[in-house]
Amino acid sequence: MIKEIKTNPQVNGTVYVPGSKSVTHRLLFISALALGTSTIRDVLYSEDTIYTMEALKKLGVEMWEEDGELNIKGTNGRVNPPQEKTEIYVGNSGTTARFLCSFAALSKKEVLITGDERIKERPMEELLKALMEGAVDVKFLEKEWHLPVIIKGPMVGGLFLFPKAPSSQFISSLLIVGPCLKYGMELVIKEPPYSKPYIRLTLEMMRRYGINYGATEDLRLFRIPPQPYRAKDITVEGDASSAAYFWAAAAVTAGRMTVVNVYPNSKQADIGFLNILEKMGCRWERDAVGLTLRGSRDLVGVNVDMNDMPDQVPTLAVVALFAKGKTVIRNISHLRGKETDRIQALINEISKIGGKIKEIENGILIEGTGGEGLHGAEIETYNDHRIAMSFAVAGLRIEGIKIKGAECVKKSFPDFWEVWEKTCYAKA
Repeated sequence: MIKEIKTNPQVNGTVYVPGSKSVTHRLLFISALALGTSTIRDVLYSEDTIYTMEALKKLGVEMWEEDGELNIKGTNGRVNPPQEKTEIYVGNSGTTARFLCSFAALSKKEVLITGDERIKERPMEELLKALMEGAVDVKFLEKEWHLPVIIKGPMVGGLFLFPKAPSSQFISSLLIVGPCLKYGMELVIKEPPYSKPYIRLTLEMMRRYGINYGATEDLRLFRIPPQPYRAKDITVEGDASSAAYFWAAAAVTAGRMTVVNVYPNSKQADIGFLNILEKMGCRWERDAVGLTLRGSRDLVGVNVDMNDMPDQVPTLAVVALFAKGKTVIRNISHLRGKETDRIQALINEISKIGGKIKEIENGILIEGTGGEGLHGAEIETYNDHRIAMSFAVAGLRIEGIKIKGAECVKKSFPDFWEVWEKTCYAKA
């Protein structure tokens, strides 16, 4: 599907974004391990989270919808698939794949995890090595240290060591199952982990389900004694990652955008995008309706470390085109292992519309011109939802932006285009 973006000189609006993908994934796995039945409201039903739901069902977890809420009957940490060997397809959902590896390691039965061609290229080695050191049987079916794999437990716990962790999902994957292990878990990471807010989000969700743990401030040492998750009634907060595109729309058009269901004290990493936009010249505030960002006609470039917010690198790169001066985005080498190689994708597509961008050591540099010299083009998304939604922002200021493969937004925000058109094309 090709989606042509309409320009709008000033975007003003209010939007309710879907539930957080990151929170939904975590609550699904934690609820599946809990003692008792959990009820989750405002669950995100997207391509990735549905892969997680279907995977858990195949592994014997009962879940059902009632009155718009999702109920999950927990296993009390005892994963027992109905079949001796279960095959699970995860598409290109990195979170599903990585969380599932540790979850499957709680079972005595074989679980085959596979997915599309891109997920078979994405990093898995450090996580799979940690599982194997924990006495889990891991068999590679194609390429060593990559999906597809067969996993067979049970994992009993003890010491787990990561020399490095290219993805915070590796750490979260192990943390989630830690309380269910016979001997608990001590997890040590030698190098500072990437995307620390996502690890903190995992710990916060565990805490809400009654888990006590120890963690150092730098998130390189964790101790989790064996204990049960306690089932919970819980609401998924709005997705800060999804909200960022609407705030960016206001930023580049000097407009105003209010997101009603995302909160400034959120543990989600991407809530920090508001602070970056503020450094570029925008203003934001919490008001009676929600979180409101007011854009500026005089955006300026910034120099930022985006290690903790990898999903917003494409959004920031697009906003930087409409700022004046250089924007340096640092510490993002791990973006090469996302849904696509996001660094190369940004270089390709920003260059295509006349933007000035180049790769630097562990980052990218964008020469902002205030939007001058940019022109329309057909944007290749590489089946990456973040690329699609980011370039929708560019299309508000640039005539002739067309997004190829626009349906890829279903990965995290199935109704994105409908909400975008309703919110960003409305005239003040």
